Amino acid sequence: MSKARKLSVALSLLVVMSAEATESDRAIVEQQSRAFSDASAAGDGKTLAHYVDDRVIFMNETGEIATKKDLAESTPPPAGVVNKLVQSDVRIEMQGDTAVTSFTDNLTQHANGAVRTASFLSTEVWQKKDGRWLLISSQTMTKPREPVAATLTSAELDDYVGTYIANGVTVTIERKDLALASSTNGAASTKLEMEARDVAFTPGQPRLRRVFIRDGGKVTGFLSIRESGDVFFKRS
Repeated sequence: MSKARKLSVALSLLVVMSAEATESDRAIVEQQSRAFSDASAAGDGKTLAHYVDDRVIFMNETGEIATKKDLAESTPPPAGVVNKLVQSDVRIEMQGDTAVTSFTDNLTQHANGAVRTASFLSTEVWQKKDGRWLLISSQTMTKPREPVAATLTSAELDDYVGTYIANGVTVTIERKDLALASSTNGAASTKLEMEARDVAFTPGQPRLRRVFIRDGGKVTGFLSIRESGDVFFKRS
């Protein structure tokens, strides 16, 4: 075999070995990420601390920053409460000795006969150090949940029909059969659902609410509410 042929074969073997190593590392990161979620649900501080780097930057769904010591001091839920987290939509990007994961943690909580569910969106950064994959960063946010629409009569829906103005922005609300539609500055209208009397939401935008204000029983405007601040739209 010529030197050129030997070199080509050697390079091919290196590529195969590298690909196999990457897949092996990917499997380890995926397994450890699941184990970390399981430990989080169980309040298993020892396991949580085992997987994280000493300088980990860890932000939970409330925006609080936790250290490795904080995680190590995690405790199981109180008696009668059982938490289970199941990952879905898992994605892992391998970049050398660094792995970035994204996934949804789906919580089912049994608490003294009651069942509660919630979902959390997470990203993690794992780094290989001295042959071990350690979590160096994690960030989680609560996945917004679409409200359940309430049913109002046509007469009740008519209370909200009108034009509302704030800071040069005009919102027009119309009734179409037993549904409301809203348009901004003459753009195409979108469906507006009522979560409860005087509380509305736009399907697909669960972070936004409109809370209607009344004076003497008549709607005089609404507050557009979201994390960035509230804006009052006055009925014209």
